[in-house]
Amino acid sequence: MSKPKVFEKPAGVKDYLPEAVGKLRAIETNVLQCMESWGYREIMTPTLEFYDTVGVASSTEDRKLFKLLDRKGTTLVMRSDMTAPIARVVSSLLQEQPFPIRLSYHANVFRAIEEEAGRDAEFFQTGVELVGDASSESDAEVIALAIACLQAAGVQEFKIALGHVGFLTGLFEETLQEHKDAQHSLKRCLLNRDHVGYREIIRSLALPDTVSQELEGVLRLRGGQEICEQARQVTADPTAQKSISHLCQVWDVLQAYGVSDHVMIDLTMIGDFSYYTGMTFEGYAADLGFPVCNGGRYDNLLTHFGRPAPATGFALKTNRILEVVGTRPDRPTHRQLVVYSASRRAEAFKIAGELRAREGAVVETRLREDGAQAVKVIRQGDDSYLVNGVLYQDVIELV
Repeated sequence: MSKPKVFEKPAGVKDYLPEAVGKLRAIETNVLQCMESWGYREIMTPTLEFYDTVGVASSTEDRKLFKLLDRKGTTLVMRSDMTAPIARVVSSLLQEQPFPIRLSYHANVFRAIEEEAGRDAEFFQTGVELVGDASSESDAEVIALAIACLQAAGVQEFKIALGHVGFLTGLFEETLQEHKDAQHSLKRCLLNRDHVGYREIIRSLALPDTVSQELEGVLRLRGGQEICEQARQVTADPTAQKSISHLCQVWDVLQAYGVSDHVMIDLTMIGDFSYYTGMTFEGYAADLGFPVCNGGRYDNLLTHFGRPAPATGFALKTNRILEVVGTRPDRPTHRQLVVYSASRRAEAFKIAGELRAREGAVVETRLREDGAQAVKVIRQGDDSYLVNGVLYQDVIELV
């Protein structure tokens, strides 16, 4: 293997230049403020966690974890999500705090990826966890908050797809009780949006025509509130029926929030079926093939940390949101420059400080020197100056 060049970086990571960072920070700030206004308090957890605790409990496949050894030979992981670390904190440092607990976060997370996949190995998440409430009200709250956060981030056109893992679990148990491997394969196809593979597996099982049609009909269970009633007719399984009732209750609460126009029911959407235990959802922005947020209910996770409790939450994929809103032109920034001589340095710094105290002011200072470092101010018009190739709206010279 050849030695990397000095300007190269590992696959799956990227540099963010000042313009992109400014937009990323604006998204982050607006979203966290939105979360705070809903009663969610921000938390920070370490980048490194123990593999045997947070690593094992996370929703990330083991092969996608970044692992390393500390000096004692203990296996550590770089956090692959924020939900498992927060579950650890809720079960330890916050164990005396009564439920429900509302927490928010913003962090970079790490997942090992295949180079040819073209995916990020490091990316940013901003999200919330609502712990200690098993009701449909709490599920609807995190969906409504996700919608508010997408709007705060500047995403104008998006749709939330809402599903429930219990519906497919019940349906498959009713129709494919003798085909456990096929149940897993069908769920894997739906997780990967491989509807062709889903149909092929069903046809390979030599099921009665009515059962095959019933299972293939699941692919059409996508739409508005009417899908609830259609799904009830598909299966009589108690688990599936209970799941549909829960989704109907969530939909009713979302209507009360006034956000149901942003939501569609999609019973083919299962999320990570080894992690989520109930409602799941994904948010898709117009013209972007990847989800910009995802979330759902995970009632079993906190048991791993010794404090069993229901929980629900979501994460915005902040760097993907940047792809949506990052092409929009920046708001014009009023950049000012104070040029000073050595004898007027203190005066220049005082003026610059006063200008910076004004909201939105961007002020730079520069010592006027001779020779190669000379400051050359060229007036561009009534409201702009070109100084050594950089454009400013105002220049104050103290020489």
